[in-house]
Amino acid sequence: MEMISRYFKFEERGTSLATEARAGLTTFMVMVYIVFLNAGILGDGFKLAADDPGRIALSAGTALIAGIMTIAMGAVANYPFALAAGLGINAIVAFSLTSRGLSPAGAMGVIVIEGLAVTVLVLVGFREAVMNAVPLALKRAIGAGIGLFILFIGFANGGLIQSGCSPFVPLTQGCAGTLVTVSFPTQVGQFVFLFGLALTIVLWVLKVRAALVISIIGTTIVALAAGITKVPANLSWTPNFSTLGQFDLANVFTILGPLTAILVIFAIMLTDFFDTMGTVTGVAAEAGLAEKDGSVPGVGRVLIVDSVAAAVGGLAGVSSNTTYIESAAGVADGGRTGFTSVVTGALFLLAILLAPLAGIIPSQATAPALVLVGYLMFTQVKDIDVGDFDEGMPALLTMILMPLTYDITVGIGAGFMSWVLIKVARGKIGEVHPLMWVVSIGFGVFFLQAWIPQFLPK
Repeated sequence: MEMISRYFKFEERGTSLATEARAGLTTFMVMVYIVFLNAGILGDGFKLAADDPGRIALSAGTALIAGIMTIAMGAVANYPFALAAGLGINAIVAFSLTSRGLSPAGAMGVIVIEGLAVTVLVLVGFREAVMNAVPLALKRAIGAGIGLFILFIGFANGGLIQSGCSPFVPLTQGCAGTLVTVSFPTQVGQFVFLFGLALTIVLWVLKVRAALVISIIGTTIVALAAGITKVPANLSWTPNFSTLGQFDLANVFTILGPLTAILVIFAIMLTDFFDTMGTVTGVAAEAGLAEKDGSVPGVGRVLIVDSVAAAVGGLAGVSSNTTYIESAAGVADGGRTGFTSVVTGALFLLAILLAPLAGIIPSQATAPALVLVGYLMFTQVKDIDVGDFDEGMPALLTMILMPLTYDITVGIGAGFMSWVLIKVARGKIGEVHPLMWVVSIGFGVFFLQAWIPQFLPK
């Protein structure tokens, strides 16, 4: 036990084994939905029937890779960050890439390539250099924006914000033509969510230890009584890992041609690149592990694990794995070291065999925790000088566009480009770090990706 304490620096970070274990459980309970949601999104995009064994394989593979890579994050980087198949990217894989004619294996091949590319950027120090070049105001805006995004996800998962999509996915990636609506509670599930939210707030205000875990368990019990969820008759099944190794590196170049293929890979790489940057910056700040300038000590180790996880997710046929913003739930419950991640990862591995049991926890039970965590991360806005247009406008665009577009990358891109534009307009070009120019140009390509192919040679 003492060896574990020294390795993960419990005393230095003011935590304990019990606190870290509880935080790991909290993160897992908030994130476990991805084991089933990822299988649903990829299964729908790959046109798998509801009873297709491939869906079980996707679920098992999702839990397996999330478990392995989350444990790696804790052991290598010593940060309470958990990883799993990234929402947004999995929808791009399932719907966007396949609609271009790629096979499911070809879509996973794209993920492998972009994951390897991002890993190379980490190894040469480029990814960390970009993180350090970002102005402090934008780093804080990214953290606050992610807080709003988490809060939005919470209300969406709770059923009060609806888009006509089931499950709720970005409007640009399915359910075309539907609008986001705010629904007044009329359904049992919505009332269960509101009960959970009230319970979460009360427990937090009263400073009850393990408030989030208690609220999730309590709300799950209410959901069971209300018939929102149920205990499966059979709690075990034989794991199916047939998705492992199902990728094709050549398919994207064959179907789209070299130039268009490179552009598509670049766009997805940007999404992976900056989603993680925003998540790591925001969650580390919430945990009190970031420096005064917003930088994260030892972030290189975090980034290398995250980058490898992207490629590994593609290799396993379950889409890019990335650091999750839901890691903030464990942080809010006291997680400060990588042992939190080790516990979360071990539970993901256990979920392979107990998937039906994990599935008992409905989204209405975890959504209140996301709302609370979203608020806690949003409080970083107090340190942004919003009265200074140079900082305030880019910060506003960063924060508001994340939830409105359901895309972290769009918010970061808008913030970066507007910040550079304002500096140029004010004649302060010297204040723009060269890497901010590089990244802003990259985001320009990202935003114009739908237009650029028509100007490329056929």
